[in-house]
Amino acid sequence: QVQVVESGGGLVQAGGSLRLSCVASGRTFSSYRMGWFRQAPGKGREFVAAVRWGPGSTYYADSVKGRFTISGDNAKNTVNLQMNSLQPEDTAVYYCAAASQLGWASSDYNGYNYWGQGTQVTVSS
Repeated sequence: QVQVVESGGGLVQAGGSLRLSCVASGRTFSSYRMGWFRQAPGKGREFVAAVRWGPGSTYYADSVKGRFTISGDNAKNTVNLQMNSLQPEDTAVYYCAAASQLGWASSDYNGYNYWGQGTQVTVSS
């Protein structure tokens, strides 16, 4: 059984910062990549950022490039998302995801087989 748990959401004013953390755990679990997605009210799930452990590559949605930074520890299956210069349009439930399977783009949510429950991020104007 694999568990994915996020933490660090909250309420912040526009221009502020938040840091999200996530850990994926399971007896023999190891992931090829971990990522963050978000879903705003009335919208679909949107890719935010991901890290592919093998090459150590990181990927970002255009909307967050230059403002968000993903980092983590492969051995511990942990990933963080530092979010700076937050804007009201960043308001959403943020989900951490982990993938134990290859063959998917890092931005494709279909390729992630383990998901957290989500953490709310609210940015006030």
